[in-house]
Amino acid sequence: MKTIDSLNFQNKRALIRVDFNVPLNDNFEVTDETRIRAAAPTIKKILEKGGSVILMSHLGRPKEGPTTKYSLKHIVSTVSKLVGAEVQFADDCIGADAYAKSAALKPGQVLLLENLRFYKEEEKGEVAFAEKLSKHGDIYVNDAFGTAHRAHASTAVIAQFFKEDAKCFGYVMAGEVASINKVINGAEAPFTAIVGGAKVSDKILIIEQLMNKANNILIGGGMAFTFVKAMGGHIGKSLCEDDKLELAKELLAKAKAKGVNLYI
Repeated sequence: MKTIDSLNFQNKRALIRVDFNVPLNDNFEVTDETRIRAAAPTIKKILEKGGSVILMSHLGRPKEGPTTKYSLKHIVSTVSKLVGAEVQFADDCIGADAYAKSAALKPGQVLLLENLRFYKEEEKGEVAFAEKLSKHGDIYVNDAFGTAHRAHASTAVIAQFFKEDAKCFGYVMAGEVASINKVINGAEAPFTAIVGGAKVSDKILIIEQLMNKANNILIGGGMAFTFVKAMGGHIGKSLCEDDKLELAKELLAKAKAKGVNLYI
């Protein structure tokens, strides 16, 4: 697993996919800095190694293109405070102005691009959009574990536009992957796993892998309602992925076949 520690960032522009999907209050102030704080060590290390940084992220679920409510400009001051450097802002994530700003960066400088999801091409994973994003950097760093499972333009698709020695994981991603590998590959039976989250679709691979190791798997969070409904239960107006009911049934059947106790 290649991380930023193994690459040379001297005079290089590092394009980092971060997860800055943070909550804002009515005054557009960040109310929970956790995700930004988590990404800070990656950003600081690259700056220390003589590189410049271009940050790209999504914020919320904008449905109608650019919207002030979902602009990443609201978090610039918080990012600057936590990374200890002035953060410039581009009003778009692609286009002439954004490219000019990223191209003009000097070692030690940071640029935050506007919300990726202002373009529907991001969530659709369009190759052409990913290629446009790739033009911002010399090295691609994926440090957005929370979106890594999605085949979006800025995560799974963009990597193809960078050579093997010009792409790596940041500290957030590396740490999470190491933790998962420790559980899946290193844990000794008997053990119990607790899996939470809103969507079953986000956790399929982890649940399936855990079935090969765990004796008991406890399903919590919003995703539990999908399993409850798949089992014939009533959930009222609770969150449910109706299009994943068959998947939930398959996972329940696999658990039973493997002798794994799946608790909802």
